[in-house]
Amino acid sequence: MQKWFDLHRGIVMPAQCDLYGHMNVRHYAALFDDAGWQILSCAGISLADLRGRGLGSVVASLTIDFHHEMKAGNLVLIQGSFTRVGVKSFSYEMRLYETDSMIHCATQKTVEVCFDTEKRASAHFPGDIHAKLAAMVPE
Repeated sequence: MQKWFDLHRGIVMPAQCDLYGHMNVRHYAALFDDAGWQILSCAGISLADLRGRGLGSVVASLTIDFHHEMKAGNLVLIQGSFTRVGVKSFSYEMRLYETDSMIHCATQKTVEVCFDTEKRASAHFPGDIHAKLAAMVPE
């Protein structure tokens, strides 16, 4: 069974809305980006630990699908779940909801790659980190 984690909460501000009166796409991307920084901690992996090993996690690809508009004053909840783990990468899905109604407004699917910050290249996940990630993916 897929486990979903609360990754981010916020509010849509008037300055984030476009001339059509709904939140502009660039602000969805920013909200998802803020939420994405939280996903590894849900697996018990700290950014400080990764950095201490000379590693990071970088986005290799993402897609955003928009399902329902968000307007100024709407409260935002983003939940995320791991969907795949490989030796150098992992995938996850995030869903953005209007909090009061829990209407699903947007979905981002992301692939992140383990990154050696000195070599500036992809790297294999260390065994302990890979095991923590693998434990998060439903069978």
